Amino acid sequence: MPGTELTILRELIAHEPGYVSGAAIADKLGISRVSVWQHMEKLRKEGFGFQAARARGYRISRRPAMIHQTLIEANLPARTAHLPFTILDSTDSTNDEAARQLAAGRETPFAIFARQQTHGRGRLGRVWHSDANGSLIVSFAFRPHLPPGRMQTFTLWMGVSICELITNFSSITPGLKWPNDILFNGRKAGGMLTEARVDADEIRDLVFGLGLNVNSPTAAWPGDLARRAISLAEQAAAPLDLNRFTAALLGRVRLAYDQFMAGDHVAVFPALWHRYDVLRGQPVTVLQGDRRFSGVAAGIDDEGSLLVKPPGGRIQRFHAGEVTLEKQP
Repeated sequence: MPGTELTILRELIAHEPGYVSGAAIADKLGISRVSVWQHMEKLRKEGFGFQAARARGYRISRRPAMIHQTLIEANLPARTAHLPFTILDSTDSTNDEAARQLAAGRETPFAIFARQQTHGRGRLGRVWHSDANGSLIVSFAFRPHLPPGRMQTFTLWMGVSICELITNFSSITPGLKWPNDILFNGRKAGGMLTEARVDADEIRDLVFGLGLNVNSPTAAWPGDLARRAISLAEQAAAPLDLNRFTAALLGRVRLAYDQFMAGDHVAVFPALWHRYDVLRGQPVTVLQGDRRFSGVAAGIDDEGSLLVKPPGGRIQRFHAGEVTLEKQP
């Protein structure tokens, strides 16, 4: 049976923007109205506000600014597959914590969220900055048991799936910069990092990490990061419901993973990548160590490699590298 606070929140959310009487909630739970009030007081201490109206009941007037376990659960559709999840106040890295829990034998799939991480990282060992108030920091853990070659487009597929979620949830359309950056007009809103453990020529453990600036205030970012980064709220010109978005993300990632494992993504992936690809047709430079390659981006191939056509030359394929968009002359 769901927890009392979870049932209360589900009832209030289901009737928004209307009210729910305390008596109706008490009857549903089989407890007294005084007990209902006591549980609502507990929720108030966790950042909720409730508006009461005589002869009408209660409705939610304020939600916690940070991710909240029970509120996320209350927003999960009852008949939609999602991921079991844990929320930590702080950790070194959600990817590292997910890897530790995989090594300890936790059943997959699952997700690890953190309100704050102290040693978050992106690709190429870079530091990922996150703000405790408004950032979404999460890692998803799986055991796919597939050959490495089968997983080459996994991060790209998850990227377009998350872009689809953002578009449908908020009516703002992000772009994807190969292989793992979520952008709006050149400013970074999020990044992805996939890490895997390979045993006997198959991927045993897979961790997909996502850092996304949802409602992060620009003033919270250090140095010139505020000029290079952006939040969904800034792009949408309004804050997003962080916990409702998180619930939608859990369902979307579970669906995207299941589609990938079944191969159902193959038919729709090229069109989705083309929709969100910000590099196609643009002059770019690819850095691989001390080597530089310049040309015009021409999309990706079936293996997820970036295609670049140099001036007067043949198309080159890049499995990895750091890509920079060059300014048009």
